[in-house]
Formats: sequence, structure tokens, C-alpha cells
Amino acid sequence: MYTLHIANKLYSSWSLRPWVLMTELASPFTEVMHPLAEGSNWSDFRNFSPSGKVPCLHAQNQVIWDSLAIAEYLAEQHPEVWPQDTAARAWARCAAAEMHAGFGTLRHDCSMHCGLRVQLHQISAALQQDIDRVIELWTEGIERFGGSFLAGDRFTAVDAFFAPVAFRFQTYQIPLPEVANRYTQQLLTLESMQSWVTDALKEPWREPGHEQDVRSMGVVVEDLLSAEVDGRDR
Repeated sequence: MYTLHIANKLYSSWSLRPWVLMTELASPFTEVMHPLAEGSNWSDFRNFSPSGKVPCLHAQNQVIWDSLAIAEYLAEQHPEVWPQDTAARAWARCAAAEMHAGFGTLRHDCSMHCGLRVQLHQISAALQQDIDRVIELWTEGIERFGGSFLAGDRFTAVDAFFAPVAFRFQTYQIPLPEVANRYTQQLLTLESMQSWVTDALKEPWREPGHEQDVRSMGVVVEDLLSAEVDGRDR
């Protein structure tokens, strides 16, 4: 049995990756939530994660504390984590690694928040460059491998790595061309992604730093969090 340690579903894009992958694989796991506190959770998170960060997977006396490493560990147990076709698998690993290591401006300017819709003050040249590269990757994968997912006709780890981007594009209302928009909607309508959002909107915790980061980038045009939940002790 796997145990996956995650943080707030409202904000934690890194937690989403293995969570949605394992959910789509129908691989049973126990989810352990660690709400983000104002400031740093490092010392508390060190109790279960060597890096003091999430996600962290505990499995068969192993501790795997990085999202890409988690995907590779799972692939050893579940070959369907990556595409079976050699070319598609190589491309998917490259694209997932690029997402894992890059897109710093997109991460900074469009921090994940499942409960808001935001009109950005501006899209800087650096942000547009990141957006354009995502669109380029998505278009290449879909057109090259001929499926509705990035590396073929089924969800694999590369889709899990870009799942948070779908939420970001939705939150910040990023204009997308047809192929990228269709793929975004494909991800957003997955039962696993909808389940994640449902849970996120029920969370009673708010982290002021994340909330401020999102609101500093634009104007909130829609707040999906109920007044009842939003008014609880934080």
C-alpha cells in the first residue's frame, strides 16, 4: 500500500502530479494532508520527507520525495505510467523533465489556486515565452502521437506533470489556440481532476502568502470558495 503525503489541494501543484497519476492508474493509496502554514513548514515536513517538501511517497519501506522520482518509482511497479511505444516514451520523459525543471515565470506569475479566477494585470514577455513553449509541447505531442493525450490515446505521467498547468490556464484565463484549449479541457474534465477541485474548495485552510501572491498578479473576477468556508478560522 502506498501513502502519499501532500499539501493543500487549493495550491499544491507539486502534490497534484503524483496524486492524479496514481488516481488515474487506479492504484490504491492513502492520502495524508499537511496544510501549509504561514511561513515555512520545513521542520514539520521533515518528519515524513527528507527534503522537508511535498509530495512524498512512502511505499514498501521506501521514501521517495520528489515528484519525478515518484513517477519513475511507480513505473517500476506499473509499466503503464509511461507510454509503451519507445519514441512516445522518450518524448514523454523529456517533456515531463522539462516541466519539472523549468517554466519558472509561469510558476511565479500564475501560482496555482483552484478557487479563484483572475484577470492578469499583464502578460510579460517572459511569461508569454513560457506559455508559448507549453503550447508548442502540447501541440507537438498531440499531433505527433495522434491521441487526445500528450503521448497517445491514454493518460500517462507526462499528462500528470502538465495537469497543474491546465488549472493555471483556467485560473488566469490564458488565451489558447484550438489544440491547447482542447487538451486543457480534456484534463479539466477528468474525474480525478474534478475530484481534486471538489476537495480543494472544501478545505478550511488558507495560507496568506499564497493568497497574496495570486492576488498581486491580477484582479480576482470570480471566487469559487463559499462564504461559509472562507470565513472559518484560518
